[in-house]
Amino acid sequence: MIEVVRSGPLATVQDVGRAGYAHLGVPLSGAADRPSLCLANRLVGNPEDAAGLELTFGGAALRFESAAWIAVTGAPLPLGTTVTMNAPCHVRAGTTVEFGTPSAGVRTYVAVRGGIEVAAVLGSRSTDVLSGLGPAPLSAGDRLPVGRATGLITVDVAPGLPLEDEPVLRIAAGPRDDWFASLAPLTAEAYEVTAQSNRVGVRLDGPALTRRQRGELPSEGMVTGSLQVPPNGLPIIFLADHPTTGGYPVAAVLAAADVPRAAQLRPGQRVRFRLAGGR
Repeated sequence: MIEVVRSGPLATVQDVGRAGYAHLGVPLSGAADRPSLCLANRLVGNPEDAAGLELTFGGAALRFESAAWIAVTGAPLPLGTTVTMNAPCHVRAGTTVEFGTPSAGVRTYVAVRGGIEVAAVLGSRSTDVLSGLGPAPLSAGDRLPVGRATGLITVDVAPGLPLEDEPVLRIAAGPRDDWFASLAPLTAEAYEVTAQSNRVGVRLDGPALTRRQRGELPSEGMVTGSLQVPPNGLPIIFLADHPTTGGYPVAAVLAAADVPRAAQLRPGQRVRFRLAGGR
């Protein structure tokens, strides 16, 4: 068992999500920065889809009742003297690991050899903050069961996701770019990430897009990385817990490889877009 001594601002159990239920209104969910979770799992010999912990802005403290191998990836943060980032680390029984505040990025991932074995809901152990599916966000006193290890630890250290001060995210126009007078504002200046951002989406402040068409769309399917534009003209980047449908037009969609970079954007940070395709 792992005891949650302190959860920090938001700590959740995440795996790679519950695929195949969007037609029922169930989001994919899963780790917002999936490559970082998968890397953490590989470092401790787990399958990439094993459940781990996603810490938002760090601040957590975890007590390990038994000896364990863990790996910490994603947003870099202070870990004391017994654990280092992006490497498998042995934790002795009774040890409490303290997680500081990230120096960059938002989300840090903790994998434990054997995986976190909370009950699965619709085939996933992920917490979905939008729908409420999966385990509740962690709080002090929670005890997390650890599964049986099956794989081998074969890597000593690995590079993590590089975090940039002002990332440039690639976008493809559409499917509703024709609803706007121009997409030029998206690439003309930087946007600023607002404090209203969360696992559902990154809300931005900056150049507004001007509608060409009036009225509203019937609800249609949404994908992770969509830049949905509400009536104020300011785009929202949909992340892991986004709704499966929406009625506001999507002006563009992020390149799939850039979604994890968007998931690490923090309030007050600036971000730019580069149009990589579209009409």
